[in-house]
Amino acid sequence: MEEYYVWVTTRRLRPGALEEFEGAWRPEPYPRGLHRSYAYWSQDGQEITGVSFWESQEDCDAWRSSEPEAQRRAAMAPYVVEEREGFYRGRQLAVPQR
Repeated sequence: MEEYYVWVTTRRLRPGALEEFEGAWRPEPYPRGLHRSYAYWSQDGQEITGVSFWESQEDCDAWRSSEPEAQRRAAMAPYVVEEREGFYRGRQLAVPQR
């Protein structure tokens, strides 16, 4: 069974800041080892969770400690009230067919 390396970040945003935040969070350049990423936001637009899938923990750690990521975080900071993050290993769960 294939294992995945996943970085999950949840941020609480200032009211009305979702659109500006979305303009700041896109990484540049695209990180090495990042397979795909998703963003999910609450109905009121004040909380956003990012889920990214990585080739390895080393690739994710290299990005997290890079200058482009530091610049990205600085660009997002004016819109963020609170941030939580974690790195996980896991696998896809089988969903029974109905």
